[in-house]
Amino acid sequence: MRKFYCIFFLLILQQHQVFCQVATVNRQLFFLDDKPLDVTLTTDIRALRRSKKNSPYKPAHFEMQFGDTLKISEDIRVQTRGIYRKNNCDLASLMLNFKNSFSPKLSPLKKLKLVGDCKNTSSYDELLLKEYLIYKIQNFLSPMSFRVRLVHITYNDSQEKVKSTTQYAFLIEDIDDLAARNNCVELKNDKLMTNDVDREQMTFVNLFQYMIGNTDWSVPKRHNIKLLVSKNDSLSRPYAIAYDFDYAGFVDASYAVPSEGLPIESVRQRLYRGFSRGLDELNAEIEVFKEKKESILYYIDHFELCSTKCRKEMVSYLEEFYKTISDKKDVETIFIKNARTE
Repeated sequence: MRKFYCIFFLLILQQHQVFCQVATVNRQLFFLDDKPLDVTLTTDIRALRRSKKNSPYKPAHFEMQFGDTLKISEDIRVQTRGIYRKNNCDLASLMLNFKNSFSPKLSPLKKLKLVGDCKNTSSYDELLLKEYLIYKIQNFLSPMSFRVRLVHITYNDSQEKVKSTTQYAFLIEDIDDLAARNNCVELKNDKLMTNDVDREQMTFVNLFQYMIGNTDWSVPKRHNIKLLVSKNDSLSRPYAIAYDFDYAGFVDASYAVPSEGLPIESVRQRLYRGFSRGLDELNAEIEVFKEKKESILYYIDHFELCSTKCRKEMVSYLEEFYKTISDKKDVETIFIKNARTE
């Protein structure tokens, strides 16, 4: 009998620990677990596909499976987002709004962006996983980066007019949580030039975007860049945070092409989009990348959701970057002599 109660107690404790992942004070733990979650989203798929920019939220039912012991099933609201995906994908990326009286267990997650496949094919699944890995790489390199959680999601049509589909997707943590972890708050509406933001952080972002082969970003236009400002120092410069990487050469999506005017023909070609820095400044940030090299390459090489071929290609692409930053002449040529001037 004592053994029975011990087992029962352990099961209850396990459920409590899992549930704490969505408890208010510990919601950050939700993004510290690498294990993919099985989730199901049921809503009017056709209505979502017809949604335009700034369309109102639509009702949906959301199920999330935590391990083998706990399933949370509640009503939430969903909204489409992203201009390109609305016009070109089977289903646009979504904003999941858990904050309502119908989802008391999930409401602490607030609003989360869900990034899904553009098309429901295995090749697009791999593109999605590669973009997910970029976020994980950035997490290795800097605490000023969005955390993500991989999910295996099934989309069900509440009207039973669209066939159910299952694919990988990932959730992105709320900007307020990212800011809080770094003792900052989000800066909105201010129009700033690239040289107006924190110099050290911007140097890191410049190198990181070069590492993954991404030119689809801009500080002045606030394109795929968020800005955070310190809570304690009102005079400090804002920190630039990069996100949205599906146009990166690391991902190599078939629809990704460089912007007109850039001197590259393919997103696989790296182009440094940062302003010039001193060699000492660059080397300080380069050391961060070098220190994390083995951890990053090991993580990618053992990410078994991607094929062996895909993993080798990703590692090879990153090795090219590491070869560049290990060559003093390349560093001076690419990041100083050929840096942006305007």
